Amino acid sequence: MTQNISLLLIASWLMIGCTPNKQGDQDHTAPQTVEISEDSLLNLVQYHTFQYFWDGAEPTSGAARERYHSDNVYPQNDKHIVTTGGTGFGIMAILVGIERGFITREQGFQRLHQLVNWLEKADRFHGAWPHWMNGETGKVKPFSQKDDGGDLVETAFLAQGLLCARQYFLNGNEEEKALTQKIDTLWKQIEWDWYTKGGEDVLYWHWSPTYGWEMNFPVEGYNEGLIMYVLAASSPTHGIPPEAYHKGWARNGNIKNDPNHQQYGYHLALKHNDAIQYGGPLFWEHYSFLGLDPRNLKDQYADYWEHNKNHVLINRQYCIKNPKNHQGYGENCWGLTSSYSVNGYAGHSPKNDLGVISPTAALSSFPYAPKEVMVVLKHFYFDLGDKIWGEYGFYDAFNQQENWYPTQYLAIDQGPIVVMIENHRTGLLWSLFMSCPEVQMGLEKLGFESL
Repeated sequence: MTQNISLLLIASWLMIGCTPNKQGDQDHTAPQTVEISEDSLLNLVQYHTFQYFWDGAEPTSGAARERYHSDNVYPQNDKHIVTTGGTGFGIMAILVGIERGFITREQGFQRLHQLVNWLEKADRFHGAWPHWMNGETGKVKPFSQKDDGGDLVETAFLAQGLLCARQYFLNGNEEEKALTQKIDTLWKQIEWDWYTKGGEDVLYWHWSPTYGWEMNFPVEGYNEGLIMYVLAASSPTHGIPPEAYHKGWARNGNIKNDPNHQQYGYHLALKHNDAIQYGGPLFWEHYSFLGLDPRNLKDQYADYWEHNKNHVLINRQYCIKNPKNHQGYGENCWGLTSSYSVNGYAGHSPKNDLGVISPTAALSSFPYAPKEVMVVLKHFYFDLGDKIWGEYGFYDAFNQQENWYPTQYLAIDQGPIVVMIENHRTGLLWSLFMSCPEVQMGLEKLGFESL
């Protein structure tokens, strides 16, 4: 665990991160081009991005808002819409905030106490929370017409964060221990086995009290859903059998890529339903691995550290090669993942390259390619900061060719920046999540090796 950082140091980072505007006020969107240490730059980015989940949280629930637009262009009723997965990422960011001294342990505890009390009363469907909820009421806000019930993938992201918080406060004072008991109850109430739709060898993403299983989305790999299967296998109350993982997620072994696959000299062991040459959007290597430690993590399908690292390096090399000649791409500007786009939300990848760079793609990849990502971070901050930096860190996405620099944030993209930078620096969230005895049991049950 890292030592707490003094408020004096935080103040110095904030001074570095802003410049006076013409009226003499502080403009937090325009970083100075002064040299600071790499360590201080990481502190600065983590601090500002953490604030999305602290100052920017929905006030009634303490949960993470789905989105935030600095120019207030979004509808008023969106201000209270919170996201389940992003809230899980935010829980982990709050733990980073405590360890980094951005907030005190007591402040972090109080916020998580508020959030857990709210989650106890919020809508759940066989233990699973919906994708979106109203932060004021805890009622589901449909993500789409038929997506008005439980979302098991989003619930898995939330459970990953909750378990980290449980482990963090496990040996604390009496109030903290009471919080861990509440978290433990919520975790054990998630009916992962219900989402096998009567015992099929696969997990389904959605269930609706109105439409039942009509969404009909069995989750098969490879994508961001690995953590869902690990947690479902780990549940002490509603666990799934290993067959669901091997037959459903791994598709009876068809998850494995061509053993001779090479792209820019890097091999990908796993593929999605279609053969993957370049890999998908980079968030596939972030969301499941905020808590699940990929170092030395192996099963019969992949060495996850090698796979994740190679996916990142392929994405980087594609942007360096830049076959579509997009302006700005290069060694200091790469990273394709799902984010905002010029014409709405899009799943950016080498197969769907729209000229949009998403800062979260590279910055959340720090553990996998620290030297290469540091080059990107410096370019983003010192060269492009006046266009892509705001009160909660780097904005969600930009397109230099289109001169498109929206002042927008998404919770699911901000959270991994804070968490994965910390995992690179200290391994904090990896240590917490992997300390869960149920997780170790679940991994063994599925045939994983992990140190």
